[in-house]
Amino acid sequence: MLILRVKPSFYLFPFTIFFHLRYHNMAAKLISTGFRHTTLPDNYVRPHSDRPRLSEVSQLEDFPLIDISSTDRPQVVQQIHQACARFGFFQVINHGVRKSTIDEMVSVAHEFFGMPMDEKMKLYSDDPTKTPRLSTSFNVKEEEVNNWRDYLRLHCYPIDKYVHEWPSNPPSFKEVVSKYSREVRELGFTIEELISESLRLEKDYMKNVLGEQGQHMAVNYYPPCPEPELTYGLPAHTDPNALTILLQDATVCGLQILIDGHWFAVNPRPDAFVINIGDQLQVNRD
Repeated sequence: MLILRVKPSFYLFPFTIFFHLRYHNMAAKLISTGFRHTTLPDNYVRPHSDRPRLSEVSQLEDFPLIDISSTDRPQVVQQIHQACARFGFFQVINHGVRKSTIDEMVSVAHEFFGMPMDEKMKLYSDDPTKTPRLSTSFNVKEEEVNNWRDYLRLHCYPIDKYVHEWPSNPPSFKEVVSKYSREVRELGFTIEELISESLRLEKDYMKNVLGEQGQHMAVNYYPPCPEPELTYGLPAHTDPNALTILLQDATVCGLQILIDGHWFAVNPRPDAFVINIGDQLQVNRD
C-alpha cells in the first residue's frame, strides 16, 4: 500500500449551491484569511496518539529522480520500473511542462488564495459533489479534527466542458489553468507509456485500457502553521486514482511517504514533478 501524508506549511498542486451555513460562519472555516495564528486552534489539535512525530521522520536520500527526456529510452524504462516496484513514487525532470507554465500556475494560485474573503466565498461549498469548489480540511462535515489546509478543486477534462465554471478572478486564472492542465495531461500520457513499457507491454496499452481519462486538479493551500507538531496538512492516505502528478512548493519539504513502516520526507527539487502511482494502477504482490 502506497501511503502519503502532508505536514502543514507548504503549497501543493497535484495532477484530483447551497450555502448550508450563514456567510460569516463559512468564512470562519477557512484558514486562508490572511490572519497569522500564533497558536493552533483546538479543532486542529490531534490526539497524542495521532500526531506527526516529526523527529521520527527521515530524509529519503535515494528518492528516484528520472530525466524522461533522455535519448536512452531503455534506461528510462528501467528506472521507471525500479521506482514503481520499490516506492510507487518518483520525481521527473525535463518533463515537457514549460517552466513559464509552472511559474504562472504557482503565481495565479497565490493570487487566488490571497483574494478578499467575499470573492473567494463565491466558490465555497462543503458538498463534495459540487464542481468547482473551494473548501477546507478534507471532509469537513464528517471530521472531528480538521486538517490545516484550504483547497480549490477543479474538473479539468474536457476543459471546454468545465472552464466556464472556474473562477473569473484572478482575471488570468482560466487561461493559466487551461494551459497548465493541457501540458500536465500530456505528461501523464508519457508516464503511462513508460509504465506500460516497463511491464513489457505496448506503450499505448495503459492509455487504451484506462480509456478517456478524467482529470481533476486540487490546488492546496497550507498557511504557516504555528504548531506543526500537533496537526497535519493532510493525514495518511492513498490516492484512489490512476496517477497523481504533484508540484511541490520548492522551499518547503512537506510531503512524506511510508516505506516499510517508516515515514520519509520527499525533498522538493526545482521544476520537478512527483509522480504517485494511485490505487487504480497498484498491484498487490502478496
